[in-house]
Amino acid sequence: MLAKYWKRIGLIILIVLCLINGISKLLRVVSFDNTIETIKSKISISQKVEEKN
Repeated sequence: MLAKYWKRIGLIILIVLCLINGISKLLRVVSFDNTIETIKSKISISQKVEEKN
């Protein structure tokens, strides 16, 4: 029975692994924590500049 469906099973496994790989790469690129830290640092720098003026 397994020999009859091995191509379909392999294709399904391949598709699932490609989706997992793509999603993990997207999550590494767009990290919410890094974005928040960058925004915080830019705000603090602009506040320090305003205080000097």
